[in-house]
Amino acid sequence: MIVNTGTRTDIPAFFSKWFLNRIEEGFVLSKNPYNNQIYKYNFNPKTVDVICFCSKNPKPLVKNLDRLADYNQFWFTTINPYDKDIEVNVPDYKKVIKTFKELSGALGSNAVSWRYDPIFITEKYDLDFHIEKFEQMASELHEYTSDCTISFIDLYQKVLRNFPEAREVTTEERLVIGENFAKIAGEYDIQMKTCVEGTLLDQFGFDSAGCMTQQVLEKAIGNNLKVPKGKYRNRECNCLMGRDIGLYNTCMHGCKYCYANANMKLVKRNQKLHNPDSPLLIGDVNYGDVVKEVNEPSYIDMQTRLF
Repeated sequence: MIVNTGTRTDIPAFFSKWFLNRIEEGFVLSKNPYNNQIYKYNFNPKTVDVICFCSKNPKPLVKNLDRLADYNQFWFTTINPYDKDIEVNVPDYKKVIKTFKELSGALGSNAVSWRYDPIFITEKYDLDFHIEKFEQMASELHEYTSDCTISFIDLYQKVLRNFPEAREVTTEERLVIGENFAKIAGEYDIQMKTCVEGTLLDQFGFDSAGCMTQQVLEKAIGNNLKVPKGKYRNRECNCLMGRDIGLYNTCMHGCKYCYANANMKLVKRNQKLHNPDSPLLIGDVNYGDVVKEVNEPSYIDMQTRLF
């Protein structure tokens, strides 16, 4: 089974105590955000092939990596050069770079990946800003990871509501970003990637197949996976999204471009319902709730193990 913690919220940053309690008890409950169905997933290291994290601040959980020693891990760490006017509660990117290096040292460079996203253009954060900052960050990170995934801002209604000055990044701007980022990445031996952004930047050497593909996860865990056709694939990419244990409207970073939060008022209300000892991320199991147990096997191909 592949466990995903990060497409709906940032568990390492805000719910590390809860997550470690789930590891200790050996299971987690996850509520489907669309129909409130509750699923129970086991945390048996013999069947959990990899836990995928996506975080802007891994530090709270990195301090307890020893408690995750029995599990394969893949970490997507978003490191952007934006100020507090955009990423309200995200630590300064230089601090996140330091934590990223710690992660890479503990798990190996194949198990950590850098995200620079989303990219948007304003008077303050113009093309020159992005190119200059990307070069600076690539120079620090290239020894600790082999790739970087970028994306451009998506103007969902909730994004427009929270970030009204945002606009689409034009094709011309995307081409300038792609060409310059690829040139810089080539100097530092970093593979550039996009995910669900089309193939526009492939002409500069970008890999547009996806950011969490089977090949990426196999490289991270050092084993081949034999995942059934179509399993975990629910987007226009080749990523294996896994069983998501997060919940929307719970991330406290307060990023203006966030697609996962409707508004911070709702986020704060949900935070008050969080109980680190509950098997659910938000709230508790109530009388009448139906919990469906999901028993998935390991998909590691024992006949073609890499190590």
